[in-house]
Amino acid sequence: MGDTPTVRREPNMEPDFILRVVALGIGATLVMDLWALFLKVCFQIPSLNYAMVGRWIGHFQTGQFAHDSIVQAPVVKGEAIIGWTAHYLIGIAFAGILLLGWGEIWLASPTLLPALMIGVATVVAPFFLMQPCMGAGIAASKTPQPNTARVRSLMAHASFGVGLYLTGLVMSVN
Repeated sequence: MGDTPTVRREPNMEPDFILRVVALGIGATLVMDLWALFLKVCFQIPSLNYAMVGRWIGHFQTGQFAHDSIVQAPVVKGEAIIGWTAHYLIGIAFAGILLLGWGEIWLASPTLLPALMIGVATVVAPFFLMQPCMGAGIAASKTPQPNTARVRSLMAHASFGVGLYLTGLVMSVN
């Protein structure tokens, strides 16, 4: 009836959309990593050891999802590669959430607020999943300096949000 456009309700899984999500996620994660490198070089603030993430994931195949201390858990072959790969795949997944939530129109004219909101919201993953399962407690509560760990996690994830925005700006030029 009439010329009313059909509203597409299912997520866009076209190859171009997927490529944009991958590019956005890789770019944002790279910005996050550059921020961590800056903190390490300029202020001697260590970043997350992604080999420990890989060790945690590597133990999934044996059915072990939680550890008292991931550092004391048995080494997993290729844990560094597993951890770094997971880090970038997770960044891509979070970029997908941004584009699914705000639509591809966001890429045409990126704004900081949605990107920063997604970036900060992603801190839920380490606070309530990764840290407890790796033996650090909810929101790093079992670490020697939980508030320091929390602020560092929040800063890292905010930098991911800034990375989403900056990568979106770069992509919008093309």
